[in-house]
Amino acid sequence: MSDSASTPRTAGGSTAAQVVVTGVGLAVPGLTFPDELLGAVREGGFDPHTGLTGREMRHKDRASRLALRAAEPALRDAGLHDGKAFTGDGDATAVLVSSNFGILDSVCAFADVIARDTVTGLSPLGLPQTSSNVIAGSVAMRHGLRGPSITLCNGPTSGLDAVYWACGTLGAGRAETAVVIGVEPSGDAVTKLLGGPVLDGAVALVLESRTRAQARGARPRAVLGGGAYARGADPGAAVTAVLRGASPASVGLWLTGEDAAGAPAGAPAVDLTGRLGRCSGALGVLQCAAAVAHFDRRAEDGATDGPVLASAGSAGDDAAAALLLTAP
Repeated sequence: MSDSASTPRTAGGSTAAQVVVTGVGLAVPGLTFPDELLGAVREGGFDPHTGLTGREMRHKDRASRLALRAAEPALRDAGLHDGKAFTGDGDATAVLVSSNFGILDSVCAFADVIARDTVTGLSPLGLPQTSSNVIAGSVAMRHGLRGPSITLCNGPTSGLDAVYWACGTLGAGRAETAVVIGVEPSGDAVTKLLGGPVLDGAVALVLESRTRAQARGARPRAVLGGGAYARGADPGAAVTAVLRGASPASVGLWLTGEDAAGAPAGAPAVDLTGRLGRCSGALGVLQCAAAVAHFDRRAEDGATDGPVLASAGSAGDDAAAALLLTAP
């Protein structure tokens, strides 16, 4: 994927307009439901100190545990989990994960062991945790999802890129359902590298075609393929490209990162990093979850609204990305 590309692309090809979000799940400290990303926070939200324990969490890295805690609520929300097991078609369900620092602590810990004890000191139970795809693999194995399993580690745009890749996976017929997860775990190595902690949480989306969702009676919550996706050298270029042919004034909400370049005139803006801290690879997926919450709230109020624009990356990064989501 070229970082310099700024031409908007229809996510998922000819079937792009049919890709919808049907489920959202969070494992974000202090939060329980997606609407809390945009408004008041209820009491009793997710607590990593108590929420990452249990038999099913043994021998798993922190990022995988967080991802598992977000994936199951998303599947339940989509009507694909009965509280005991996944009820969809495992052979036709893909898992796409966005995480830039998910395995950093594991890799550094193993490097320390090798430096101290050579390779003879390594535990075979922990070796899988040094693979960048261990998070997607953990979710896939837990729920019996045997479709494509992909991890993106693509900097600040990684979350939006993962959503775009999921739409492409569905549009290409590689899967009928996709679970998209954005996760960034906190840890000593990550904090030392960045000079501060990251989110220490995860968010999951369930994507499927509109026809498949309607056939099983699921409610579309947001349309992804009906909008556009673009990458550019900076946020302004990406936003301009994704809004090409659309009126900036029609944007109902702009979900931005730390760099607010290219803001649509008059659109209310929300920076999730201002509330949650550095989100890195989880940001784009969190933005899509917030867009779902926005559309849900507008639907409850009986109001119609314009599309939601999500953008990530800054002028100092390798690239920026933007994605337009529309109401169902």
